[in-house]
Amino acid sequence: MTLNSIADYELLIYNLQQTFPSILSSTIHIIHMGSSSGRMIGDLFFSDDIRLNIAELFDFDDGQLDILQYGYVVWQNTERLYWYDSQAHPNDPTLASTHPHHKHVPPDIKHNRIPAPDLHFSRPNLSFLITEVENLL
Repeated sequence: MTLNSIADYELLIYNLQQTFPSILSSTIHIIHMGSSSGRMIGDLFFSDDIRLNIAELFDFDDGQLDILQYGYVVWQNTERLYWYDSQAHPNDPTLASTHPHHKHVPPDIKHNRIPAPDLHFSRPNLSFLITEVENLL
């Protein structure tokens, strides 16, 4: 699917449960912040009490998706399993290959970061994230 507008992105996210039957329910929604920008927030719920929390700030100013900032957190019950964020860590040479995309993993989840080559600013990250969660199930 080609994404050229917020309407295209809405169509993609509001049909995630049809595309990925592993999603039990969704609270994801888009908040319009102008004619070509918005914020996506909410959760996708899976079996085994696993939840993917999503926060994205994006725009379509040039007619293509541009994710400006994101945070994706995977929970199981009240335990944070891992998360991705786009906060730059320019002084960490181990993350240079995918700067600024990285994943926080145990142990010491706040400080233990690894490169995240499958995340992007120019295309949706949801398919990758959902597939990763499905591999946990």
